[in-house]
Amino acid sequence: MLTGRRLAVWGDPIAHSRSPRLHAAAYGVLGLDWEYGRRQVDEARFADAVEGLDADWRGLSLTMPLKHAAARSAVSLDDDARLTGAVNTFLLTERGPRGFNTDVGGLARALDEIGVREPEAVRVLGAGATATSAVVAAARAGAGLIEVRARRPEAAAPLVALADALGGVVRVVALDDPEFAAVDATIAALPGGTDLGRVADQLASVSGPLVDVVYGGWPTPLAQAWERAGGEAHDGLSMLLHQALLQVRVFVGGDPAIALEHEAEVLAAMRTALMGD
Repeated sequence: MLTGRRLAVWGDPIAHSRSPRLHAAAYGVLGLDWEYGRRQVDEARFADAVEGLDADWRGLSLTMPLKHAAARSAVSLDDDARLTGAVNTFLLTERGPRGFNTDVGGLARALDEIGVREPEAVRVLGAGATATSAVVAAARAGAGLIEVRARRPEAAAPLVALADALGGVVRVVALDDPEFAAVDATIAALPGGTDLGRVADQLASVSGPLVDVVYGGWPTPLAQAWERAGGEAHDGLSMLLHQALLQVRVFVGGDPAIALEHEAEVLAAMRTALMGD
């Protein structure tokens, strides 16, 4: 039985993280006297830092560059963590850390929030860890075809292997491929500030609403291209909000699929805290 009251978000860099305010708002509604902080931890120090946690600790939120290292060190993985090879949530138990990936569910919920439901085709821009979560989230939303555009298509080859597990088709093309098929939505999993130039304008005209996982420095050059084309562009705050809610479910009940008591009030408080700037 978990008795720890301490939680934190780890990563490098970490000072920008909004997770402390999101989690504090949730536990305030739930009446839980838990402490949630932040700590700068790089990949080289990660294993020793986890080993140094005592019984006061309940769990961790993990951001880059720790997600793959966390997946390798977890004693168990939920389905989304297993598919993506990435963990953003540790639930600390006597046996060791249980690993979860709530980015997938958070992104799927963000798509639903903007009205993207049961899409036939989704485009993912990028080939990193977040792009892998985006591919799984698109499949969870119902997409039968997922086009991945990457600067180096060979780097995205592992995503094709997900197709069988996801029950759909993953097609990888170069980021600047001249053929632009129409899709129902686009998920951008590119570094903040990435400017695709004319490619962005071409994509925007045939790519449905955009969800850009970036939430700092908004609007991004990509979002500006969507707006020039008269399309919808959404930042990553909705994904951040919903993945954090699923983390709270893990820390409270041990399962991201089990809703919280008073969850509507918890989500409303977290949303208010997120938009507090």
